[in-house]
Amino acid sequence: MDEITLPQAVELPATSNLNDLLATRVATDPRAPLAERPAADGWAPVSAAQFDAEVVAVAKGLVARGVQPGDAVGIMSHTRYEWTLLDFAAWAAGAVVVPVYETSSAEQVEWILSDSAVSVLVVEEPAHAATVAEVADRTPALREVLTIDDGAIAELTAAGAEVSDDEIARRRGIADLEDVATLIYTSGTTGRPKGAQITHGNLALLAVNAVAAVPEVFKDGGRTLLFLPLAHVFARYIEVLAIASGTVLGHWSNLKTVTEGLGTFRPTYILAVPRVFEKVYNAAEQNAASGGKLKIFHWAAATAIEYSRALDTPSGPSLWLRLQHKVADTLVFGKLRAVLGGQARYAVSGGGPLGERLGHFYRGLGLNILEGYGLTETTAPTSVNRPDATKIGSVGQQLPGCGVKIAADNEVLLRGIQVFKGYHNNPEATAESFEDGWFRTGDLGTLDDDGFLTITGRKKEIIVTAGGKNVAPALLEDRIRAHALVSQCVVVGDNRPFIGALVTLDAEGLPGWLKMHGKPEMPPEQAATDPDVLAALDAAVTRANQAVSKAESIRKFAVLPGDLTVENGYLTPKQSVRRHVFVKDFATEIDDLYVDTRQKSTS
Repeated sequence: MDEITLPQAVELPATSNLNDLLATRVATDPRAPLAERPAADGWAPVSAAQFDAEVVAVAKGLVARGVQPGDAVGIMSHTRYEWTLLDFAAWAAGAVVVPVYETSSAEQVEWILSDSAVSVLVVEEPAHAATVAEVADRTPALREVLTIDDGAIAELTAAGAEVSDDEIARRRGIADLEDVATLIYTSGTTGRPKGAQITHGNLALLAVNAVAAVPEVFKDGGRTLLFLPLAHVFARYIEVLAIASGTVLGHWSNLKTVTEGLGTFRPTYILAVPRVFEKVYNAAEQNAASGGKLKIFHWAAATAIEYSRALDTPSGPSLWLRLQHKVADTLVFGKLRAVLGGQARYAVSGGGPLGERLGHFYRGLGLNILEGYGLTETTAPTSVNRPDATKIGSVGQQLPGCGVKIAADNEVLLRGIQVFKGYHNNPEATAESFEDGWFRTGDLGTLDDDGFLTITGRKKEIIVTAGGKNVAPALLEDRIRAHALVSQCVVVGDNRPFIGALVTLDAEGLPGWLKMHGKPEMPPEQAATDPDVLAALDAAVTRANQAVSKAESIRKFAVLPGDLTVENGYLTPKQSVRRHVFVKDFATEIDDLYVDTRQKSTS
């Protein structure tokens, strides 16, 4: 099979928009909780009617500040309740929302604000306002910057006191499914970010069709905690999905303390990127080691993986394996589920490959991770595994209304309700991104006879060795990055005799690993030359090499003294490596891998 399109399960009126999803939620049960906010004694509920009233009040404030239908309103903040409030308030005012990562540099802020012509920008804190102030004279459309921590919501509410309800009702009905709801600027590994025009129809249709496709996840509405950046398309889509599905929505701004939020909010389903699931596993392993129970943990993990794999066989798990699994559940799995809140049965992983081992591990302990796939330009998901149709290692089948095609060169092409309208102010880039109506993703993949899509690499990141061997780095990088010691891994080898890798250490995971192995505390710079650390990394590389042929395997690696971060420019906000910048800046370190020319490629 090289092409499949699933019919839409749910239609919406062409004249509807995202405001109608909220209106339906409110009409269904105005007193039921729509969100919960952190409070001194836990989480305080916000009813659907209360949220809608706050949306209207803030929307009136935007109108009073001069925002016209079709104007761009910007939000620059960590993930928090006010972001979702501002999103729906801007849509209620008829505006287009432009998210800005709170980590953005002044230069990035300038480009996004000027290209999108943001008129009113709401930032989270004074530091963000200071960043904007650096470039305010080069963003002529920007009239006003409001700060959440300095009372922006109250200020907008007060400003809109004289605006009528009728004006908001009128504006809520202006947009239709074809109109742009948000401009999301691709973080981009090369060049300036491009503003992807995501329509009301992209978000609304994809949300209601996803609810229809996986109703088990949203049974009785459910609860989910948003902790991924709301500037990213994945979290924004889930925000809308929560409204459409009846989900109670929580927000958590600090990814480092997210287990605290999960433990108290107790979500029924979790949305995360693979790195979150890797860190939860690594932390559990280190905790087991510190408590003298490492052997029990490793046995339980192996049992979970074996049990999950057996679920995919005709006969299922044996009686002996089921007994082992029950013991492991008592000793280990229940405690690990409690870390995630104790109620979650499903999780959706996106933004990169999870890996077969972790997928089986989590399913084996009772958390079914439904791995999916999508891009900014596809409003996040185009495909996802289902509770009753899962192939671990794949990114699942297309959602209703979505289509996929595998081109002759194995590039993944997409079309359907999920595909964006085009790039803002960039018709050339838009034209280049489509081929006969199909969006060119730049990813490589395969499609099996059951319609399950598997992503095998990135078209532009294929490494060609001096021996002519084509190597997709993602598979090796993802496996090595799963190690508790590793923060980032970049595989290199273009026009070189063999494949190499440069690795950075995880400053958060290092202390736990050192303690687990009976070693004294040391900074990452010192650990980079420690023999035991290097031996552990070498073992991780060896395990990763088992997934590829000898010609594709990593022959040498080196540890860099620092890390790759968004702040130093080597990572995009969604944690993808800016490979062209990395290769340029670390050219000397890459060359050093190939000093010993006696090693030859066997390709």
